[in-house]
This record gives sequence, structure tokens and C-alpha cells, in this order.
Amino acid sequence: MRRAGRAALATALARDASAWPYASLVLVALDHDASPLLLLSDLADHTRNMAADPRVGLLFDGTAGWRDPLAGARACVLGRIEPASSARLLARYVARHPGAEAYAGFTDFKLYRVAVERAHLVAGFGQIHWIGADEVLFDTAGAEPLAQAETAILGHMNQDHAEAVQLIARQVLGLDGEGWALVGIDPEGCDLGQDGVLARAAFDKTVADGEGARVELVRLAKRARRLAAGKEP
Repeated sequence: MRRAGRAALATALARDASAWPYASLVLVALDHDASPLLLLSDLADHTRNMAADPRVGLLFDGTAGWRDPLAGARACVLGRIEPASSARLLARYVARHPGAEAYAGFTDFKLYRVAVERAHLVAGFGQIHWIGADEVLFDTAGAEPLAQAETAILGHMNQDHAEAVQLIARQVLGLDGEGWALVGIDPEGCDLGQDGVLARAAFDKTVADGEGARVELVRLAKRARRLAAGKEP
């Protein structure tokens, strides 16, 4: 879920009395606790559907690149969607999807958060489980300082340590091209983006504040430099 930039959104079609299922493609970000965030137009059918019935499903597809997609992982996350009038969450969404900045301030676009209730996880053949919200979400108790510092951390890394971010992208994650930027950080890792492409680097230890994030980012940068120098397999 943290690696995904998009998902399939399922709602019940409000314009039809029999509430036919309706699926649409949406761009998604996650809050620090992994609650999905969506920026949606008031004019979209799925938004009208949600107003009548807030129950939604989000399919996160992790099968890209698999020769047999059915052998890959995916999760259908179920929950109730609610408006999220939070400047911090909107900033987190726009950092992940920079193109959304062009319409994020429009009066007919609103940010929503999905309150996760359960999920259907398919981790491959024979690995199929219903799991509760407690197994989907990350407990962020005590990690509020990281959320408050996130914007400053991203700005500092992208302005003052752009070379380190690029090294992490190339050496640790094996990504091609230039211009990678840090677009998100949460207790479990950091997200990188380049022209609509997203990637993720996991932390060795979970972090709760700016200092913890600094330690893990330095660790990633040092590993990237060792890899670049051929000192680590």
C-alpha cells in the first residue's frame, strides 16, 4: 500500500436504485498510519456515490512486472470514507502527486481519508487472508513530531542533500534517470518520486521524530555510497 500511487476505488452507484458496483481509478497517498488519502472532484460519480454510502473498497495492486499477475500480491481495503480538512494531509498528498497542486485549491476538489475497517489480502497462491484494521494500520502513538516535521525534512533533503537522494535512488533502489526527489517520509520508510514514478526505501528501524528520520536517512545515504564504491554486494 505504501508503494502504490494509484488504486481502484469501488463504490455503490447512487444513481441506480439497485446500487450497482462502480469502479474507478484514483491517485492515492497514505497518512503516516497508512490510512488512504484521496483528492476527489465533487463532480465525479464516485464522489456522488460516497455521499450516499460512505462504504468504499480500494484495490491496491502489487503485481506489476509479474509474469503471472495472479501469483503477485494485492489487497482490497474496506472502510468508510470521510472528508479530511487537514493542511498537513493535503501537503502530503500533493508532495506525492505534484500534478494535483494545479487543482488542489479548487473549491470543487476535496481531500478524503478512508477509515480502514478490514482488508482482503492475497499474497500469492494459497496465501489469502481477511485481516483487521489493526493489522493494516501502523500505530503512530508518539510519532506526531515526525508528522509535524515532514515538510521541513523533505525541503531540507531535496534542497541541501539532492545528491544523496539521487544516490539512494540509483544505488539502493536500482532506479534509472536523474531528478529523483524525496516526496514523503513516515515511521516505516521514505518515498521517492520522479516524473510520476514512485519508489520506496524502507527504514531499518521505525522512527518517531526528525532526529530518528535523520539517522535512517544518513544510514541509507551511507549504504548508497558504499554500493557506489563497490564496498557492499
